[in-house]
Amino acid sequence: MHPYLISIGSFHLPTYGTMLAIAVLAGIYTAIRLGRRVGVDSALILDYSSWVILVALIGAKVLLIITLWSYYRAHPEEIFSYATLKLGGVFYGGFLAALFFTIWYVRVRKISFWKMTDVLVPSVALGTAITRLGCFSAGCDYGKPTTAPWGVIFSNALAHEATGVPLGVRLHPTQLYESATTLAIFAVLLWWSPRKKHDGDVFLGYLGLYAAGRFLLEYLRGDENRGFVFHHLLSTSQFIALLVLAGISGVFIWRRVHGSEKASALSEGSSTEFSQVAGANAGQRKNSRGNHKAKRKMQNSKPV
Repeated sequence: MHPYLISIGSFHLPTYGTMLAIAVLAGIYTAIRLGRRVGVDSALILDYSSWVILVALIGAKVLLIITLWSYYRAHPEEIFSYATLKLGGVFYGGFLAALFFTIWYVRVRKISFWKMTDVLVPSVALGTAITRLGCFSAGCDYGKPTTAPWGVIFSNALAHEATGVPLGVRLHPTQLYESATTLAIFAVLLWWSPRKKHDGDVFLGYLGLYAAGRFLLEYLRGDENRGFVFHHLLSTSQFIALLVLAGISGVFIWRRVHGSEKASALSEGSSTEFSQVAGANAGQRKNSRGNHKAKRKMQNSKPV
């Protein structure tokens, strides 16, 4: 495709880097707009974003190095090389690093984790949709060979050199598949956000939708160097997606159990209060009837 958006002499503007910058700006803008609706301060989101972006980039690189450890163990000098710096990294590495940072950040700032993440995850979905367009332009995260009419053929030698994408072969445009998937998730989250019943619903919904979509899309990926587990049975991202789905199921079960216990406690409390009120009313009616009878007896009695 077009790994460089602009090339003037020795100056080259990478398409991936440009799309990443656009994704960051679009994500921050979206988070600020959504935050205002629920009372999250814009300055807080800007401060958080300036840190979490750096943390996510480092996390993505770290998981990339872990998944390709057999190569980096043999070539440790490449860990801090420019070639590694140019690589995009692994999404889940950046996401998990950002998640742990968020847990720490909200504790320090004393704000609700669920409320904060509900504001942020639509921006993550939108940012992923934009960034994957940069991946498509650079040739990374390419798909398996296909005979489908919408398959794409890469012909840029620079893309092949940087990402290893096969040239002259019709491939699944998995980058566009994921871009469309995350854009659809973004639309669902925007619709869901004002209709959620509990804080955290949007965050958990994003985790489930993305994990399911990513798990299926991994079967169409053709870049074999992205890392696998269990003797090539699952890719690293598929394994993490399964852990995420299991974690979400646990949270929903916990919420359901504790929600039922809370509802039961409220019901018992209401029943007790109702019984007390009913007993008090019955006592008042009994006293009233006793006073009325005493008054009638006094009126009917004759003086001696």
